[in-house]
Amino acid sequence: MTAGRPDALQELSPGRLGVTGYRGGGFRIGTQWYNGHVLLLPQGVAAWPVQSAETIDLDSLSPIREVEPPADILLIGVGERPMLLPVELRLALKAWGLAVEAMPTSAACRTFNVLLAEERRVVAALLAIEDV
Repeated sequence: MTAGRPDALQELSPGRLGVTGYRGGGFRIGTQWYNGHVLLLPQGVAAWPVQSAETIDLDSLSPIREVEPPADILLIGVGERPMLLPVELRLALKAWGLAVEAMPTSAACRTFNVLLAEERRVVAALLAIEDV
C-alpha cells in the first residue's frame, strides 16, 4: 500500500464506498459483490436496467437526477471498448448540470475511486464487462 493512498476497502468519502473489484458480469463495491450493470449513487448501489451501451438513454439515467446534493460528474463505463455517447444524450445530461465522461468500464472504476477520494460529487453508471 502506497502512503497517502486510501485503502481500497475503506470508505473514500463519508458514507460512500469505492469500486474494489470487477469481473465478468459484476462489481465489488466495498466488500460486497453486485451482479450486472450498476449505478453508483451517494445513497448506495442500484441495478441499472440497460442491455448495452447503445441502449443508454435519459430514462435509464433518471435516478442520477434525483441525487441530493446534485452530482457534478457522471462517469459512464461503456464496457470493454470506448465509444462516444450520442450528442443529444450528452447535451441533455449537460442541461442536468453534469460533466459526462464515457470510457471503458475498467477506466471508469478507477476514475470513480480517484474522484471519490478527492471528495468530488461523482456518480457512475457502469456496464459490467462480458463474462467469459
